[in-house]
Amino acid sequence: MNLLREASPAALSSRSLSWEHSPAEWAPLPGEGIRVLTPPRVDYFQDPAGTHTNDNAPFLWLAVRGDFVLRARLRPAFTTTYDAGAIMVRHNERRWAKLCYERTDQGANAVVSVVTRDTSDDANGPDLSVPDVWLQIARAGSLLGMHYRMDGSGWRMVRVFELAMPPEVRVGLVAQCPVGPGARVSFTSLEVERRSIGNLRAGG
Repeated sequence: MNLLREASPAALSSRSLSWEHSPAEWAPLPGEGIRVLTPPRVDYFQDPAGTHTNDNAPFLWLAVRGDFVLRARLRPAFTTTYDAGAIMVRHNERRWAKLCYERTDQGANAVVSVVTRDTSDDANGPDLSVPDVWLQIARAGSLLGMHYRMDGSGWRMVRVFELAMPPEVRVGLVAQCPVGPGARVSFTSLEVERRSIGNLRAGG
């Protein structure tokens, strides 16, 4: 799988990408990247109202210790509400954070962030009209910064927040389809750097 670029390979605790919750199918893209088809009704979400929980979407991950910068370029084929491609930082089912490019229930495509501390804090960010975006999550100790950018533009902050997790966490790609029969997401880049960024708000 020609997808992962590691800026500091020796600092990563795992060189292998692994699936948690396998997709319905996946295939390499020409040149670089993968296209993922999800099963129906898969997501990561701990409903704050307590009416439902999902912890079953395809997650392609590796383990990273300490501070890092995780970024990916992705293109969802939006079909049903909440279809999305995402990047995620995860300790366990009750403590994780993801940044998505998602078809919202407002009928728009938007950058959406979800931070879970037992229950999920779900926040819609800016609506976008581009087919694909870059997403980034950076860790500095117990702080995380989330950012997005479009080609030719700098990073734009989505949120900065505290989320205490162990030194080693799992990071990677998510394809989700909470309400539909399945969603296709193309991931054309995944980068992991073992470093601390200078400014969590600015993204670099």
